[in-house]
Amino acid sequence: MYCTRCGTPLDESARFCTACGVPVGSVEPPPAAPVRRLRRIKSQKKIAGVCAGFAEYFDVDVTLMRVIWVALLILPPQIGFFAYIVCMFVLPKE
Repeated sequence: MYCTRCGTPLDESARFCTACGVPVGSVEPPPAAPVRRLRRIKSQKKIAGVCAGFAEYFDVDVTLMRVIWVALLILPPQIGFFAYIVCMFVLPKE
């Protein structure tokens, strides 16, 4: 058996190359990260579960996300209101 990186001859029981230190044999790739999906979470809802869904997606506290949405509601173009309404109808339920 030979090292696939440097070509050094190795014992059949070797787990690492003695010359370059690369693992020998079949190395399993690391597990894939779970896919995060943006969705409404009905179990944590106050109105429609949009804030809870965004909080889970961005991995922040749900209270902080609610404060951000309220700030978007208060700021002049009121983009938070329209965005929340759109998210209520577009985001899938959990």
